[in-house]
Amino acid sequence: MALPLHDDQPTRFSPHVTWALIAINVLIYLLQQQWPQGDDGAAMAAGLIPAALTGLDLTPADLTWLEANRPLPEWSTLFSYQFVHGSTAHLLGNMLFLWIFGNNVEDTIGRLRFVVFYLTCGVLAAVAEMVAEPASPVPLVGASGAISGVLGAYFLLHPRARIWMLLAFIPLRVPAWAMIGLWFVMQLWDGLTGAAEAERVAWLAHVGGFVAGLALIKPFMPRRRGPWG
Repeated sequence: MALPLHDDQPTRFSPHVTWALIAINVLIYLLQQQWPQGDDGAAMAAGLIPAALTGLDLTPADLTWLEANRPLPEWSTLFSYQFVHGSTAHLLGNMLFLWIFGNNVEDTIGRLRFVVFYLTCGVLAAVAEMVAEPASPVPLVGASGAISGVLGAYFLLHPRARIWMLLAFIPLRVPAWAMIGLWFVMQLWDGLTGAAEAERVAWLAHVGGFVAGLALIKPFMPRRRGPWG
């Protein structure tokens, strides 16, 4: 287990978008608890179901069920899935990563660009998962694909920032490139060994989001740095 606790990279502006994203995710999770069947019901209603978007292996009964139980257009679940979480631990883990790494990326590219960057990484993370499992009936939920993109950006922007982390419950202070690099290797390891599947973790969404963040951060860099980009 590699769990970040804090970084020492300062910011120039208040990370309003990062705070807002955390607040929205928490609010939606609280609303999920009022949904019929709780987290599972919310995932089936607003999560991204690859088969529903690709249309592969769908029977007439499946289509009838989707029409009756999915209130959103299927294309919109590319965005809605990013705000639905499967458990309290799932939510808290994602929000911890967003709290630590999101503020510095927002500070660098500006608030408006950060909104677009974050959502785009989430969409591309979902696309990576759909390419691998286009007929999957299992809903994809969680902010981790988008946050993986934030990690990719942070990896390039602040590789020498110091991160306090827990590694197997041992506190360590390491450079960001080491902590994030270890996190990425763990995603690959869990995916290739089957551990991610057993834990119901969409590891390819994590990898896809991370690669998207690496590729997109340079085009998102503003010519003049300011709080709004």
